[in-house]
Amino acid sequence: MKKRLLAVLVAAVTAVSLLACGGGSSSSGGSGSADAGSGDAAASDMKVAMVTDYGDITDQSFNQTTYEACKAFTEANKIDFTYYKPEGDSTAEREAMIDKAVADGYNVLVLPGYAFAEAIVAAAETYPEVKFVALDVSEYDLCTAAGTDTYSQENVYSAVYQEEISGYMAGYAAVKMGYKKLGFLGGMAVPAVIRYGYGFVAGANDAAKEMGLTDVAINYAYGNQFYGDADITAAMDTWYKGGTEVVFACGGGIYTSAAEAAGKEGGKFIGVDVDQKALVDGQYGEGMTITSAMKGLGATVNTLLTAIKDGKWDEYKGQIQSLGMVSGDDPTLNYVQLPMDTTVWNDGFTQDDYKALVKALADGSVTVTVDAAAAEPTADTVAITFLGNIK
Repeated sequence: MKKRLLAVLVAAVTAVSLLACGGGSSSSGGSGSADAGSGDAAASDMKVAMVTDYGDITDQSFNQTTYEACKAFTEANKIDFTYYKPEGDSTAEREAMIDKAVADGYNVLVLPGYAFAEAIVAAAETYPEVKFVALDVSEYDLCTAAGTDTYSQENVYSAVYQEEISGYMAGYAAVKMGYKKLGFLGGMAVPAVIRYGYGFVAGANDAAKEMGLTDVAINYAYGNQFYGDADITAAMDTWYKGGTEVVFACGGGIYTSAAEAAGKEGGKFIGVDVDQKALVDGQYGEGMTITSAMKGLGATVNTLLTAIKDGKWDEYKGQIQSLGMVSGDDPTLNYVQLPMDTTVWNDGFTQDDYKALVKALADGSVTVTVDAAAAEPTADTVAITFLGNIK
């Protein structure tokens, strides 16, 4: 039976769209050179560089995952590769590293995170011969940075992810595993974080309905920053002491506050973006992380670098792709997923249960829709305490 899971109202993003804020297609404009998509000639001297955002390649998150994927691909294909780390967290410093990479002869730049939007808009026009592969930089980010209603450059590709689906998986799994008192701690209320959170609520809500539960509750708040600190840790201490069993922490380094509080209070934790079990359990206490809501950064890097190497850039240039489910049979092939090896499966939610859920999501018998513009999440079964910004 088909179920409609409404975190709020409408679908978050289109499956594939060109880089146009209106959501439709537009002609390739700006100063993007046709040579940027000309395939074989560019592939023959391919040199790959990655620029970190405001973190480094040991962050066990966006930067490290992207770096490791680039490194593995370039080593396997005997392609020159390096990475650059900006001195600080500003567009000017990110632009300086892009300038340096190009000056050093690198013609394929991989840029992880929405913070690169302004740098991409500037650099793509300045360097039409360079291919820019952006991860998690949305059409909204690029249009805002460009100050225009539409944005299109033939030397830019960006992937965004259907976070609402992996968020849904995490919320569904948590309730099925037996947890009834949940928490969502977001960094800032930006669309990707909101989609994770609203999806998490939708998954918990649906699992509660399936199980006939009326006592599932969710604390929901944003730290209003992408890093943890003493104030946010104190708020998480209060949650755990008040009965919250597991917190889904989503938004850069904000996880440190939830993990620290969980370690002190004997609580559980759900990671984000990548499998955070080794990171969190290793630093804050064994057995804390029950699962992670992941997106396929590494798979995206491999797909795009392979396309460039094989002269197939034309299939991707000028696009922003919203990546989600691609397989109902193999969960590990999807761009949004839970980790098969480290999720703490139990009798309430087994690997087979997860595979059945993946199949239902892939074939459309279960759908997840969210409205990232809604002021707060809603649900018809679980109780939500919406706390807004902690700071």
